[in-house]
Formats: sequence, C-alpha cells, structure tokens
Amino acid sequence: MTKTTSAVKAFISKQNCEPLAYQNVERAVEAICCSEQFRSLLLSLIDSPAFSQELGREFAQVDAVKGISACRKLRTCLNLSFSNFFGVLAELLAAFDEAKAQDWYEFANKIHSSELGTIKLIDYLKNSAEGKFYQDLAERLVRENPHAIYPTSSYRESRGYVESTPDDQTIEAVMRSSTFTSIKVVDNSLDPEQLLLRDMYISHGRCVCLVDQNVDGYFGEQLEHYFDYHGIQLDKLVYRAMEVDKGIYTVEKMLGDFKNLGVSRNEPVLIVGGGVLADTGGLACALYHRNTPYIMLSTSIVAGIDAGPSPRTCCDGFGYKNLFGAYHPPILSITDRYFFKTLKEGWLRHGIIEIIKMAVTKDAQLFEMMEQAGPRLIETRFGTVDADADAEINLLSQKILGAALRSYVAAEYDNLYETHQCRPHAYGHTWSPGFEIEAGLLHGHAVSIGMGFGAYLSLRLNWIDEAQFQRIMRLISSFGLSLWHDIMYRTDTLWASQQKIFEKRGGNLAAPLPKGEIGQCGYLNYLTRAELDRAVAEYRLICLEYPRKGLGIEPHCSDVGLEDPSTVAHAPLESIGINSQPLSAV
Repeated sequence: MTKTTSAVKAFISKQNCEPLAYQNVERAVEAICCSEQFRSLLLSLIDSPAFSQELGREFAQVDAVKGISACRKLRTCLNLSFSNFFGVLAELLAAFDEAKAQDWYEFANKIHSSELGTIKLIDYLKNSAEGKFYQDLAERLVRENPHAIYPTSSYRESRGYVESTPDDQTIEAVMRSSTFTSIKVVDNSLDPEQLLLRDMYISHGRCVCLVDQNVDGYFGEQLEHYFDYHGIQLDKLVYRAMEVDKGIYTVEKMLGDFKNLGVSRNEPVLIVGGGVLADTGGLACALYHRNTPYIMLSTSIVAGIDAGPSPRTCCDGFGYKNLFGAYHPPILSITDRYFFKTLKEGWLRHGIIEIIKMAVTKDAQLFEMMEQAGPRLIETRFGTVDADADAEINLLSQKILGAALRSYVAAEYDNLYETHQCRPHAYGHTWSPGFEIEAGLLHGHAVSIGMGFGAYLSLRLNWIDEAQFQRIMRLISSFGLSLWHDIMYRTDTLWASQQKIFEKRGGNLAAPLPKGEIGQCGYLNYLTRAELDRAVAEYRLICLEYPRKGLGIEPHCSDVGLEDPSTVAHAPLESIGINSQPLSAV
C-alpha cells in the first residue's frame, strides 16, 4: 500500500464523521474542510500520479479498482463544485469501506440540494480559516501543476517540452497527452435506483442527450422519467441513426444542436444508442470545442463491446467507410444488456462477431465461453429473456460481455491514436470495408466473412492447424453469421480494398490473423493479386461444406429493416429522408 491508498485509508479511519449528521449543512462543511485529515487527503489526491499505471496497480493491490476513476477525477478537486466534489469523494471512499461511505453519500445528497452545491471547493477554502494556506497552494499550483487548479477537463492532461538552437531558428518539440475513461457493465441503468447516471449529471443540473430514434420509441419515456425522478433537466435530441445516416451532414446537425443548447466544454453529452450514433455523436463531441466529453450508453451489441468504448469516432464520406473521424474516447462507457431485449435477432447476430474477433485474436478463454454459450446468447438476448437470474446463460452472458470489453479496451487503448498497426481488434476489417457497402451487408456479416477468409489465409500460411481453423469457422457459422457472400467473386473489389488499406495503414497491409493458438495474433503484410484470387477460389469450396453453404442468416441491411447503404451511398440527402433541420429536439 503506497501513498495515495494510504492517505484514503487514513482519512477513513481518522476523519471525524459526526459533522455529516449536522442539520446545518454550512456548519458541517466548515467542520469537515478545516480538519487536518481533510487537508492531508486533499494534498495527497492533488499530488497523486493520476495517469500512471502504478496508481492503477496500487488500487488493484488493495482491491479498490472501483475507486480509481474517482481518485483520478479528484486530482482536480479544487476546481470542482461542492456538489461534484462530495459525490466523487463518496465514490472513492466506497471502494475502500462501503458501509462508512454510505454516510458520505447521504451527505453528498444534502449538498446537491443546498445552496452550497454550486460553490467551487477552492473558492470556499480561500475564504475559510485556512484561507492563507489554500491561497498559497493555488498560486503554487498555477506554476507547478496547472491541471490541478484550472483544468479544462478532469479527464485529460497534456505535457510537452522543447529544445532549440541558440538563435531559436530551429525548435524541436515533443507533446504527450493522457486521458482516462471508465467502462462498466451495468444492468437496468435507467432504473431510478441505479445512480450511476444521476451521479454523473446531478452537479451539472442538466443532461444534454443524443438518442437514437428507434431507441427513443422503446425507452424514451423511461429515460425522461429517470432524469425527472432525480430532478435533473433533460435536453433530449432525437436522431435517426441507420447506416445511411452515418454522414457528415448528421454530425453538422449535432454541432448546431450543441451550439443552440450552449453545451460547455466540461459538460458531458449523453449518447444513448448503437454503433452509428456512437460514431457520429462521438465525432460531433470531438469537434465541438475541439474536445467535449461524452458518456456512451450502448443499446446494441456492436456499440456495447466495440463502437461504444472505442476512441475512434467517425462518419462515412464519398462512398467510403469512416473517411472522416477523430480519436475521442468517452469518459464513461456503459454496456447494459437489458437494452438487448428489444433487438431483432438479426441485429444481435451481426454484433456478436465483434466478440468473436477478440476471442480469436486475444482471449482463448473468451472463445471457449462463446462455444459454450452458442446461439443461446441470441435466443435469450444475453440472458435477459426466458432465463432465470441464476441460469447458466445469465451468468455466462455477464462474463462474456466483461471479457470482451476487457480484451477490446486493452488492445484499443494501448494504441489510442493508431500510431502502429499491430491491432488485433482489426481482425476481419482488412477486406470487408471494400465490399460492405457495395454488397449492402450488415457490418457484422461483412466482418465475419473477412474473419473466415483471414482464418483460411492463416491455415495456408501454417499459422494455425486444421483443427483450429475448423473451430473458428464453426463458431462463426453457429451464430448464423456469414462465412461467404457472392460479392467475394468480385476480386477486383477485394484488391481495391487491399490497396486502400495500404494507404490507411501507413504503407503496410498488417492484416491481423490468428497465429500459433486461438487467442493469439500475427500480421500478414504481403498478399499478391494472384495469391488473393487463388485463396478466394479455394475458400469458396471450403465454405460450401458448412451449414447454409457458408451463407449467413439475414446478412443484408434490408433483411433487418434497414435501408440498403449500397443504393444511397451517393444519393442526394433529400432522397434518403435527410433535411437541414434536426429530426427532433425536445
């Protein structure tokens, strides 16, 4: 146990908690903030290495991982309002002593509803009996640690240094940026008794929310009730979010809505929807003020374990997938499988491939769990329909979602800006971008074809053996996902996609493929046109041996009620139901 966790434990054991029960909130705040224990904790949190791996390990060693996010936020505690500060402090203390933290949660609720709630901690401390100390501290932090006193966001930090020639005609600079986020698997996140979203927004007094039009039809009233129950204003913006809407015009409309509502640079936007809204809404947040935080509440499998926590926000353009984009991860990503209850099987099916890709290239145990669960994941909507609370599929579903997220985030966030192309989570995404739109395929079916074909290339290279290849193919097929589509006969399309990938990946193919064992990954960097043509022809014959001759169930966007992107990729906006005004703004 090192400095930061020791300070938290010391505060819990030594801080007098009697003031928490005072009826007079101002008197209680004065008693707490003027204590020696409070000052010691504050200084420790301000000085904590918030973005270091060591801090994470320190918290993990004392089984307090749930408090890491709160600790990192509290490095900017002086800039927080009382409402925000005491709420986050209670979250930190709960990771160490949940029983004692309950008193702090109750006290935070008093602060939320009091006039003190909007006062910044530093402003109060400067005018307290300890004012001289905190005035000097603030001045020192301006020089030594400006992030602690005047942060733009509690979630980001940047550093840099320069070297120059004596005459300053040549200057060399290095810049570093750090950010942190939280990823949570939560059931029934819109139940008023589930306080995760409330705690994120209560200190702001309102929530600006982008919500998928289809999701709003099912959950709009529940969303409104949640925030109304907690006395938080909800500014809800409803957007249609089909694949054909994933264009720059959608992002532009979102930016206009943010401006009209006066979204501030430290106010997290809530995005409630699937992969398309995660991509477009996240990109709008990246562009607005150049960096506006957002929270992702995922309502689909694709969003829940891939697009939701992904730092890669984007939209399509000129007929190309994800041509425009920015690296801008959410500050909190929530995967709530209870939203899956309303999804059509086809929507669930195509999202599951994003779990399988991580299992094949990064997590053998996850692969085994997917084999164990099989199509029951679809039939029970991940254990939320026709499954008792203690049923095997219910527990297995939770483990699968958590493991998929851990594997994905570990791969994605270790290479936040794609500064290299050793990216296992890009498995299946080398040739599929070239034929997905042209074939009108759901994203998951395009990726599953790319994964099957990639597994065959691994077999030809002797990177995996026949048994491993068959396991991968059988798992994909067992969920009704595509191993083949006749678009693959158009090898000109595949070759063109491969050429574009070379441009996108810095002059390398770097196609991630299973190598060695399931759960491990290697990278294919060269494949000639002749090799590609020959491999496709051979792969086709293998697919014929699988159920449905390798074809997927409801593989096309039109099969699940979505517009065919191949017919609208170059269409005028008005022809696909898009106008210059927001679809809905409440």
